[in-house]
Amino acid sequence: MKKDLQRQLLLGVSIILLGSGLVAGEYLLVKWYPRHLERVREETLTLLPYRNDALGIEMQVAAGLYGNVEGFPGGVRIMRSKFWSIGPSLTIASQPNPDQATEFSPQVLAKWETQGVTEELPRYRFEHTKIRNRDAVLIRQFKQRSMLLTARVISSERVIEANCSPGAAAEDLFMEACEESLHTIKVAGPEPPPLTPGVVELTSSPGQRAPSARSTRK
Repeated sequence: MKKDLQRQLLLGVSIILLGSGLVAGEYLLVKWYPRHLERVREETLTLLPYRNDALGIEMQVAAGLYGNVEGFPGGVRIMRSKFWSIGPSLTIASQPNPDQATEFSPQVLAKWETQGVTEELPRYRFEHTKIRNRDAVLIRQFKQRSMLLTARVISSERVIEANCSPGAAAEDLFMEACEESLHTIKVAGPEPPPLTPGVVELTSSPGQRAPSARSTRK
C-alpha cells in the first residue's frame, strides 16, 4: 500500500513538472522568443554616428557592426569581434579622384555591371544608384564564404569604397545592417548639381527582368 502511494505521488509530481515544462516552452516559443528576436533586430539596426575627417566622410553605422576601430593607410576597419566565429565588419577606404569627375564613367559602370558574369561570381548583383546626392554603385556578391556588400561613392575630390560583410553572423539581419549603414555615407566637398526635374535614369543588371529607376535615396 505504501509503495502504491509513493508511485502515485511520483507520477503526480512528474505530470506536474511535465505540464509546467510544456507551458514554459510554449511561452518561450509563442511570446518571449519573437519579442527577443525583434529586440535583437532593433538593437542591431540602431544607427550610431561615425565621422572620419582624414577619409572625408561621415555616416551612421549600425550598432551591430560597430566594434573595434582600426585605421590603416587610406582607410579604416570597423569590426565586431566574436570569439567563436568571424564577426561582421565594415572596411572604408578613400582614394584621390584625379579626374575630378562627379560621376562614374560609362566604361567603368559597364565593367562592374558585367563582372558577375565575366568572372562567374556567385550571387552577384549590381545597382547604379545615388547615395546622399552623389553618384554611387552598390555591388552584392558571395565572397570568402559570406555575403559582401560594396558601396562606391564618387565626388570631385575622392572616391570612397566601403565593404561590409556579415561574416558568420545572421546573413539577412546583418546584410540589412550593412545596407542601412552604407546608404548614409556622406562624402565631404562640394555637392554636384541636382538632376533636372522629371529626368529619370534607368539602370539594369544581367538577369533582371526589367530595369529599375535610379534611386535618389539620401
